[in-house]
Amino acid sequence: MTGIRLHAPAPGWAIDADVVVVGSGVAGLTAALRCTAAGLRTVVVTKASLDEGSTRWAQGGIAAALGDGDTPGQHLDDTLVAGAGLCDEPAVRLLVTEGPDAVRRLMATGADFDRTEDGEIALTREGGHHRRRIAHAGGDATGAEISRALVEAIRERGVRTVENALVLDLLKDDRGRTAGVTLHVMGEGQHDGVGAVHAPAVVLATGGMGQVFSATTNPSVSTGDGVALALRAGAEVSDLEFVQFHPTVLFLGAGAEGQQPLVSEAVRGEGAHLVDADGVRFMLGQHELAELAPRDIVAKAITRRMQEQGAAHMYLDARHFGAEMWEHRFPTILAACRSHGIDPVTDPIPVAPAAHYASGGVRTDLRGRTTVPGLYACGEVACTGVHGANRLASNSLLEGLVFAERIAADIAEHGPHREGARQEAAAPKVLTLLAPEVRREIQRIMTRDAGVLRSAASLTAASDALEALRQDAEEERKAAEPGVDSWETTNLLCVARVLAAAALAREETRGCHWREDRPDRDDERWRRHLVVRLTPDRRPVVRTTETADFPPVTPEAPREPQP
Repeated sequence: MTGIRLHAPAPGWAIDADVVVVGSGVAGLTAALRCTAAGLRTVVVTKASLDEGSTRWAQGGIAAALGDGDTPGQHLDDTLVAGAGLCDEPAVRLLVTEGPDAVRRLMATGADFDRTEDGEIALTREGGHHRRRIAHAGGDATGAEISRALVEAIRERGVRTVENALVLDLLKDDRGRTAGVTLHVMGEGQHDGVGAVHAPAVVLATGGMGQVFSATTNPSVSTGDGVALALRAGAEVSDLEFVQFHPTVLFLGAGAEGQQPLVSEAVRGEGAHLVDADGVRFMLGQHELAELAPRDIVAKAITRRMQEQGAAHMYLDARHFGAEMWEHRFPTILAACRSHGIDPVTDPIPVAPAAHYASGGVRTDLRGRTTVPGLYACGEVACTGVHGANRLASNSLLEGLVFAERIAADIAEHGPHREGARQEAAAPKVLTLLAPEVRREIQRIMTRDAGVLRSAASLTAASDALEALRQDAEEERKAAEPGVDSWETTNLLCVARVLAAAALAREETRGCHWREDRPDRDDERWRRHLVVRLTPDRRPVVRTTETADFPPVTPEAPREPQP
């Protein structure tokens, strides 16, 4: 094992496998199913139960050119526009071309999408799409249906799973190749405490890092564990400054923290209007698609209007839908609103932006390979180049699906590399852990200084405050003993520091990165990616790379990062 690792007990038990998949969303479970079908001994490690990842919470749907008259080329064009000049076009072309068949294979696995009266897949629109290409299930419960189908398939095929397990660090052999992971299993069961899964291929599918902010649509498990693990292992991350704030999250009060209810973009896709307290539709004239503009544009417009009027939120008005449409098309959202005392049938819904999706993550090539040999990443934890500076609505489930299949194909094609897999190098530097109570301080810092509105001053303040927290832990004033809460808090600090460093380095406004002191997009200087790695003393080092240079070389010949 090389690099940096969390302070944790030595593994007390071990499992041998060909592949270990960390995460149980659409990306992780698809990768596991495909690897299993290829005859590889596969183990799925997941932080909660199999069906409690971010996929379960996806409301709107999955985008693919499935409808009459729609084409992958049109889907590509919409994705490139939303990505604000930073999408890797070969990655997007791969996504939209392979996407329709990947969705059909998902249906063959058991996912049941909503149908029209004549039996065709019912398609809707969301922000940034010029055509109806969003397939949905249960009205607004698409993620839950996809999760159900994949979990059932995993169980039917007998794939070995380790639930309620927090992944800790990557194991490496003496050649620097991946050799598995260490993990901690919470609660009673076949395995308890810290253990290891020894495998020559590791697939990170750990989801996002929304919990780095005070208010997010992400579940509580989304603490950036995969990104932090990859950074400690020496991998590169890219585009981490591009955090998408969903424009329409149910406003529960200025002091609301943690996971907040999402009001799907599909509600606007079906004709809901954004209005202020006076009922004025402020998106008219802002963009040709008005309320269906890409998410960064809508989030900025809402935030501007809130600032202009000194308001804590805006409203989403869909009263014209009527009770029947609400009950059949959006039953989940309707129930969530009513549980908080709001009835969308008779009242406009109070909404405000909240942290939603990380467009960046662990840097990969078109086969999901990272800059660490044997380590793969897919889904929200990965940066494939598809999203650029802003994710197009409902492309996330498709990305997880397509790249998970490509990862499985790559592992099956090259076979497990077992040479030296158990020959671990000298123990790496051990990371001092932060006390669990520091978590809220990290979230407050990031929300205040690195949220929707950013500037050099605010980002410098964030970086300084985060560094102070790290130093406090190093000096043992706030150090903690090993445990799930302290490991998660330490991971959050890691991703927060890297995010703040990247956001400070990007001196422009682009996509979902909004710099008040640099309000214009600057293609001449900044139409490029920011790549970050950690130095041995855990300092984020940022470098730039051109879009065309985005995919890293193959893991068999890793390229050394340049400062």
